[in-house]
Amino acid sequence: MAMTLRLTEEEQDALRRRAVLDGTSMQEAARRAVREYVTKAEHRDRVASAADLVMERHGDALRRLGE
Repeated sequence: MAMTLRLTEEEQDALRRRAVLDGTSMQEAARRAVREYVTKAEHRDRVASAADLVMERHGDALRRLGE
């Protein structure tokens, strides 16, 4: 799927410099950043769900431990 990414001049310059230092293309650097963003967000969602489940199942005990 094709997509147009509009960056400020400063963002584009920073991306170009980083891609050169990493020995990759700007496109690959941007794609990597998107993958990392999605992976981190999915991880946060899983952690939040797990925390909700722990609170649901053990909230009373955790509150008593805090007293």
